[in-house]
Formats: sequence, structure tokens, C-alpha cells
Amino acid sequence: MEAQAGEQPRPQSRFKRICVFCGSSPGKKSSYKDAAVELGAELVARNIDLVYGGGSIGLMGLVSQAVHDGGRHVLGVIPKTLMLREITGETIGEVMAVADMHQRKAEMAKHSDAFIALPGGYGTLEELLEVITWAQLGIHHKPVGLLNVDGYYNSLLSFIDKAVEEGFVSPSARRIIVSAPTSRELVKKLEDYEPCEESGVSRLNWGMEELSQSAKCGVMR
Repeated sequence: MEAQAGEQPRPQSRFKRICVFCGSSPGKKSSYKDAAVELGAELVARNIDLVYGGGSIGLMGLVSQAVHDGGRHVLGVIPKTLMLREITGETIGEVMAVADMHQRKAEMAKHSDAFIALPGGYGTLEELLEVITWAQLGIHHKPVGLLNVDGYYNSLLSFIDKAVEEGFVSPSARRIIVSAPTSRELVKKLEDYEPCEESGVSRLNWGMEELSQSAKCGVMR
């Protein structure tokens, strides 16, 4: 995608692929749908491919269509049991059918260099918190971002700040989460992110290959 008149071209990204977690519903506000399309355009402008949950409806469908229309590769990872529910009409890009939700998350993480959560429900939150936990444990060092559209994630961020205050989350683990109200600002923050090494945090010798294999064997929780 070429920069529009008067707009500075984006610098080359250090990310090849970004995983986007988001709802299979469009939500009630038009701003959520706009944000999904804008995020897709931002990825295209930075020559970043998309990894996502494979659905063709809701915010999933909007962000994937925007990336696909911009000429970037789209990889959708979806459990076979959800294909009828989350895919309607013609699919776009590459679709990877997996056995279950555990394998879906492991494959999405394995193929991605960073993570972004658009607004979503239980599934989005569960995927988001799992990759944050993996970062805390040292399973990966990939940045995790919240696209905080119209303050959608303010309550979650307040909860996490409360957990820090009460001693359940360390200040360094709090810094794992990057947030911004716009896609351009968020991707820029993710580009600048440096993982915080903390001696008190267990560094596990797991990679995404091992996570994926564990999911296939049914041992992930």
C-alpha cells in the first residue's frame, strides 16, 4: 500500500508477521470495525503479514480482509469444530485447520513475531492472557499490544494495575503489556519494545515448536 499524499511512508518493520486476537462479532460501536480495518491497513503499510483466528465474520473478517486486499499474506488458524460457526462464505488467504483451541493458540504464537488484541470477548481475552503469561515465564520474548479503542481495555488495565499494587503481578511483568488507542501508535510502541529481563522470573527452555507439539499431544492447559 502506498502512502497517501502528505503522509510519511512507514519505516520497514522488524516484524514479518503479527498475530491479531479479536472478536468474531463486530461489536456495537462502528469505531471497533473502523479500528480493525485501520489495523489491517497499518500492517499492509509496514509490509507485515497477518496471523489470526481464521474466522471470516466480525472483527476477524474485517482485519483479515483489509490485510488480504492490501496484498499481504494472511494465515488463519482455526479448530475444525469452529469452521462452520466462524467461517461464512469464501475464506481468504491460507487456512490452517487444527484439532482444538490449544493447538490453535500454539500455532498462532509459533508463526508470529508479536501479538495485538483488538476488542473481543472471552476468547480474545483468554488468548491474550495466555501469551502474556508465556512472556512472563520466558517462553517467548515477543511484544504484546492492546489496541485500546475508545478505552475498551481500560478496565482490564486497571485490574492489572490493582494486581501489581496487591503483589500478584510484578512491576516488570506489568511492562509486558503495551497499549495505545490507535494502530499506528501501537505498532510503533511494539517496534520499540524491549523485553525486561528479571532474575526472579523462571526462564523455561520452551520454544513455540515445543508448545505446538505439546498442544498436539494434549498436554497443554
